[in-house]
Amino acid sequence: MNACPLVAVIGRTNVGKSTLFNRLLRQNKALTHDRPGVTRDRMYGQVQAEERCFALVDTGGIEPESEEHLQSTIMEQAREAIDEAQLILLVVDGKKGLSPIDQELAVLIRRSRKPVLLVVNKVDGPEQETGCLADFHALGLEMTAVSAAHGYGCPFLVQAIMQRLPEQSAETSDAQKTHPDLSLALLGRPNVGKSSLINTLLGEKRLIVSPDAGTTRDSVDVVLDRGESRYLFVDTAGVRRKSRIRDSLERYSVLRALKSSKRAQVTILVVDAAQPLSVQDKRLLSFLDKEKTPLILALNKIDLISRPQRPKVKAYFEQELRFCPHVPVIATSSVTRAGLGGLLPLAEKLWAECGQRVTTGELNRVLQEMTSRHQPPVVKGRRAKFYYLTQAESTPPTFVFFMNDRGLLKENYAKYLEKQIRKRFGLSMTPISLVFRTSQG
Repeated sequence: MNACPLVAVIGRTNVGKSTLFNRLLRQNKALTHDRPGVTRDRMYGQVQAEERCFALVDTGGIEPESEEHLQSTIMEQAREAIDEAQLILLVVDGKKGLSPIDQELAVLIRRSRKPVLLVVNKVDGPEQETGCLADFHALGLEMTAVSAAHGYGCPFLVQAIMQRLPEQSAETSDAQKTHPDLSLALLGRPNVGKSSLINTLLGEKRLIVSPDAGTTRDSVDVVLDRGESRYLFVDTAGVRRKSRIRDSLERYSVLRALKSSKRAQVTILVVDAAQPLSVQDKRLLSFLDKEKTPLILALNKIDLISRPQRPKVKAYFEQELRFCPHVPVIATSSVTRAGLGGLLPLAEKLWAECGQRVTTGELNRVLQEMTSRHQPPVVKGRRAKFYYLTQAESTPPTFVFFMNDRGLLKENYAKYLEKQIRKRFGLSMTPISLVFRTSQG
């Protein structure tokens, strides 16, 4: 998954793993909160230290004896992280001391026969080390003291990690520079199957899937290499209506989900094909359309719809998209894999459209044809006159019309111009922006 050596961050709930993860990455990538168990899926990042790097994977807080489905799934995720890592950081709470769970985790990690470094967190300075580290000598592991919140001991921890990792070859150093060809954010209400879709595309249970709504609380980056292409998926927390957002943790998750969609090149809005669009779905669509976000609507769980009913269902959703008819619709299922073969090619085609540029000469020839075939309506005795058309930007394509008076332009005529530009230049799926400016000609 990553060319750099992998370091797994393991520990029981609320010992500060995600805070340490963010500190080492020097960015707020993992969601942190006072409540235990915030991190559930494995989250990856990359640390650059001098001319070397290592990948870091943050895992959910572990309670090995828990019988709950979600906890057992978190435990499975942590085991997979241990299996694929070259070094394991067992993080413990220096203020609370050694716990039975810490001891069980130490036994579990020893069985992996992987190098281990015990990281005693929440040690705010050298004067606290003796008292905070005393209990943990019983584990018989090499250890170091840090304060993830304040940075104490973290530079030394990075050095200790680098000393315990294998040397990187020149090929590895080149590989780490590889960037994804396309990044995609999956957005939608809780429990519509975003994580299941990613897992099916990956061919592994990379993200936790649960019937409980709100399992994904943070945005999780997942890389998929397919052929010569590399894709970055951003799985986001389910977005609910404001009245359903019960606490600060979930509210923060929702804001991060919307922010994550902005840093991706293409957003896939996942909805449940077996249910009508909710008010929240429509608000999301309106928000994404207003933001000119390259967007695909995925009708997930299409396997729950009988084949004779599927055309009717798709027609319903296309009708609901009449305010943004350019948005492509695809039916998908993580159970039958329906639509998944076409999802990535569709996203690539959409992104290619977003970057399309048209020469000014070609645009003005088309402008003359459009206005000759269908003249602007007369408004208060005057008719809009267009002098010049140019493309100012791409991603999304932005076209600027210079005209005699912006106030003479009717909304219906602006829609006509957009429709013609889309048709002439093959811009059927990308959002586009038309800007009209009053000019002296």
